[in-house]
This record gives sequence, C-alpha cells and structure tokens, in this order.
Amino acid sequence: MRPFSAVLVLIGTLLTACGYGATFLLSMHFRLIGGSDLDTGEALAGAMLGTFSGVSLVGWFAQRIGAARMTALSGLFIAVGLAGFGFIERVSALNLLPGFLMGFGWGAFYLAAPMSLAERTTDAERGRWFLRLGTFQMTGMTGGPGLAALAIRYWHWPVSSVLYLIGGLCIIGALMLESFGRIAPRTHATPIGTQKLRDMHAIFRTRAIYPIVMIALGACVFSGLMTFQMSIMQGTGAHASTFFSVYAVTVAATRWLLGQFVIRARRDLATKVLLTLMVLGVLATFAAPYHVMFHSASAVLLGTGFGLVYPVIETQVVADSGATHRHAALTWFVASYFLGVFGFPALGGWVLVHMGAGVLMALITLCGLMALMLAIVRDRRGVDALSNA
Repeated sequence: MRPFSAVLVLIGTLLTACGYGATFLLSMHFRLIGGSDLDTGEALAGAMLGTFSGVSLVGWFAQRIGAARMTALSGLFIAVGLAGFGFIERVSALNLLPGFLMGFGWGAFYLAAPMSLAERTTDAERGRWFLRLGTFQMTGMTGGPGLAALAIRYWHWPVSSVLYLIGGLCIIGALMLESFGRIAPRTHATPIGTQKLRDMHAIFRTRAIYPIVMIALGACVFSGLMTFQMSIMQGTGAHASTFFSVYAVTVAATRWLLGQFVIRARRDLATKVLLTLMVLGVLATFAAPYHVMFHSASAVLLGTGFGLVYPVIETQVVADSGATHRHAALTWFVASYFLGVFGFPALGGWVLVHMGAGVLMALITLCGLMALMLAIVRDRRGVDALSNA
C-alpha cells in the first residue's frame, strides 16, 4: 500500500473513531440538559439497535457500492447522530433517533473498514495492517473524548459545541476514506456470505461460543468504565479526561510495542493474563477515591488488558470454529461485542441512578471475573477434548 493511501485510511479511521468516543461525553451532556444517566443508557440502547442494523446491512451495501465507500457513508451517519445530540436541548424520546443513527454508522464502519483494507492487502501483510487499523481506531475512541473533556474543563467549551466539532471531524474522516477508496484500487475480492440463525446452533457446539461471550463481557467492562467515568469519579478529585488520555496512550503504546508478541504467544495463556490485568484495572478504580494514582493505574491496566485482548480473542473465534461456520462466528463475535458496548450502559445507567456507583462497579467487576472464568473453562474444555481423543 502506498504511503499516501495509508495516511488516508488510518487518519480517516482515527477521526471517525472519535465520533464513537464522543458517546463517553453523553453522561455529562444529559446531566447538563436536566437528564440523568438513565437517559444516557436509553440513548445508547438506541445506538445498540442501530448497530445491529448497520452490521446486518454492510454485506448488501458493500457488494453494490464497495466497502471503502461504505466506511465513508458510515462516518457521515455518525456525524449526523452527534449533531442530533448537540441540537436537542432537553430530554425526550427523540434522543433515541441520534443514538440509532450513530450506532448504525459505527456498526457499519466496524465491519466495512477492515473489509476495505482486506480488499487492498495481501494475506502476508494483512495482519500487520489490521493491527495498525485497530490501533488508530482505539486511539480515536479514547483519545478524542480525552481531548474533548480537557477542552470542556479548561477552555469551558459547551458540550454541544464539542459534539458539533467531533461531528465535523467525522465528516473530514469520511472524505478521507472516500478518497482512499478512489485512489487505492481493490486487488482482492471479499466474498460475503449470507448468515442464518441456524449457524448459531453449530457454533454453540464448539469452543467458539466461549470467546463470543467473553468479548461481550469484556465490552461491558470497557463501556461501563468509559461511559460512566465522569459519574463514578464525581467528587473524588480524579478527572475523566485523565483516564481517557492515559487509556488512549496505553493502548497505542502497548499495541505498537507488544501487539506482535501477544499475537505470537500462546493464545490461552495470553487471554488469561490480559483478562486478569483488565480485572485489576477495575479493582484499581475502587481505590481511586483514596489516591488519584490508582485512577491512572486503572487506565493503564484496562488499556493493556482490554486493549490487547480483543485481537487475541478474535483469533480464538477463528481457531475454534469450523471453516464452514467461520464467517458466521466472526459476525456473531462482532454482534456480541456491540451488545456489551451499547447494551450494558442501558442497564448500567439504571443501576447507577437507582442503586449507586458502588453497585455499578460491583457489576462491572463481576463481568470481568466472568470473562476470566470463561477463559479458564474454555482451556479446560480443550484439555478434556484432547484427553478424550
């Protein structure tokens, strides 16, 4: 891939990912217009519905207009959704609509972006480019809201103006992704199969079901800490902007420095180690009210654990599913991830408002421990299968 093409797709991905990261500001936005974290959860529930719609339609659109153009259109949907949140000045059922649009855009982008890259890279170099794409994506998801929170705190920017600005960045990203599709010709076709619900029955009978559930639980931890970071840390002296920024730097650094090593390591051991770090990151959050050092430590542990475990678990899905159901397993894997990312805040918002931050943190911790236990059970099932063979 030519350097200019790489710049277009990677920076375009970074800017578009900032749009998803803006959802971490919704808790503050709804409180400022008279709402609560319940409204945040409802808006993200709308995003979850939009996500599943976007994921299900990617294949149909990609076959007709191309995966690269689909990524560009996805960025525009995210921009419109963010502008909708900024435009609405009071809490109402209309908040579901911008949530749906943003979720539709992010769900479509999440599948279409790697598809467009796969069409333009060889088998030998594809893994390296996927790692780079994921690094820029995660940096935008967490670095964007980190910078936005700093602008709100120190420069006193209105949250609505920040949402408009990030929406503008998504439009710039969409233009870059469209340009990438135009100047970088496709060299490999991406076959797109039709998935049926009956494929899930076959997947349930393999070990692939474990990483599918594990990524949903890990996404619950990630979205819970990110979405409600401002509410959890309120009155503690710790700042959400610090958490977002440290997390973004950690993910970028660890993926560049350790990504290849983790991918080559024993996947079963790597998964358990990284999930343990993720759980320790959640536990460090409990100590943040006593010393802000634990707040940054939580961001580092979560960034290292969850930031690196995603590609490892994704590799396990491929390895644990048969060739016939591999595409279906990956589709369910992505859907499971979005169920945790957008679905958990709907539950978490209710828990936070009615039961308090302590119960919410306990629920997030439980999700992390369950993911770790499933990793252990998956490996145990593999040992049993070998011993019975």
